[in-house]
Amino acid sequence: MKKLIQNPLPAFFATLGLIALLSLLGPQEKSLGPSVRIVYLHGAWVLAAEAAFICAALAGALGLLAARVNVLASRQSAFYDWSTALGRTGIVFWVTYLPLSLWAMQANWNGLFLAEPRFRLALTFAVVGLLLQVGLWLFNISWVTAWGNILFISALLYTFSNADYVMHPPPSPIFNSGISSVILFFLGLIALAGLAAWFLTRSWLALARNQNEKSS
Repeated sequence: MKKLIQNPLPAFFATLGLIALLSLLGPQEKSLGPSVRIVYLHGAWVLAAEAAFICAALAGALGLLAARVNVLASRQSAFYDWSTALGRTGIVFWVTYLPLSLWAMQANWNGLFLAEPRFRLALTFAVVGLLLQVGLWLFNISWVTAWGNILFISALLYTFSNADYVMHPPPSPIFNSGISSVILFFLGLIALAGLAAWFLTRSWLALARNQNEKSS
């Protein structure tokens, strides 16, 4: 267990393998057939990305708050480290979610609808988010990273809450399907995607710790 915590990257890739295997065994749907499994995967993936972004913003907010609250002061550096790592994890999941989205379009609708409003927004936020994370890494200023993560997820959530629905009909067709096997499978996939995000975040933290040890 101690070795797993110190070097969680192998656990991350092992979890990816488990996700891939589980996705192949997912329940089919009457109209989409086995291709619906890609929809499950891309849905769980984007939720993991959003969760990572939200946690990055919360950790950043706690880091900023620690400068004013004595009881949090000793944890300020840890909050900033977590904000940095979670922001990087979020953008990795968000960028890799895009090809899954294209795959889902092609498999289920026999074509790529690149003008779909929410896909265009996802692509825009992928580019902006990637540039942001690279910039934050280059500047390497903790409070700037915290604010960057807070503003990014705030803009993302606001924008998507006002975006039109075309291929993403609300509310969630999975959770409103009434089919227990589908719902439980999707929840399991979300849990595994979250676990993968956790291991990747721990990997970023371990990398930062190793770099600090080498520079000291």
